[in-house]
Amino acid sequence: MTPRPIPAREPLLLAVVAGAVLLWSGIGPHDRLTWWLEVAPVFIGLAICFATYSNYRLSPLLYRLLFLHAVILMIGGHYTYALVPIGDWFRNVFDLSRNHYDRVGHLAQGFIPAILAREVLLRSSPLVQGKWLFVIATSLCLAFSAFYEMLEWWAALAGGESAESFLGTQGDIWDTQWDMFLALLGAMASQLLLARMHDRSLAKVVAPRPALGD
Repeated sequence: MTPRPIPAREPLLLAVVAGAVLLWSGIGPHDRLTWWLEVAPVFIGLAICFATYSNYRLSPLLYRLLFLHAVILMIGGHYTYALVPIGDWFRNVFDLSRNHYDRVGHLAQGFIPAILAREVLLRSSPLVQGKWLFVIATSLCLAFSAFYEMLEWWAALAGGESAESFLGTQGDIWDTQWDMFLALLGAMASQLLLARMHDRSLAKVVAPRPALGD
């Protein structure tokens, strides 16, 4: 059965809104270097989505998740993660020790890329729904999180004090470990919570393959 093409309106609308948020984010950010470092994945992601839209259209769910991730990055880039107002509000209301917006960002760094990895693996590899898909998608997200921590380290070495806002450790000596742990939790949580929804969304753009054992 050939999947029914999805309307182009929603991805286009998401791209337009993302572009507007990107424009806002780039107007008077707290630290220009941090802004470039934080929003670089958004520029790369938008370019890839536009380049592949005709021949490798993603599922509607994945486009929505990627949009959400982009917004999280752009807000963090505008304020720096340690100074995002909503994080300060939660810190003051709940008497927290720090602004936890960066924790949300690293949870999303696992939660959303896990669905991206799952989709690419289902469409471009012999893997089907099952435990190995879960393990490999989770491992890819954890590997990316570790690589991102190394990028932060290299940025700190290259930029010195000017890269402090990008690191966003806020004095926590375990910040790197927390970041990777939250990405791991996010990757597992999204697959456990969204796998069936993702399968239905994916069926709108590609014909479903039988699960292992069918």
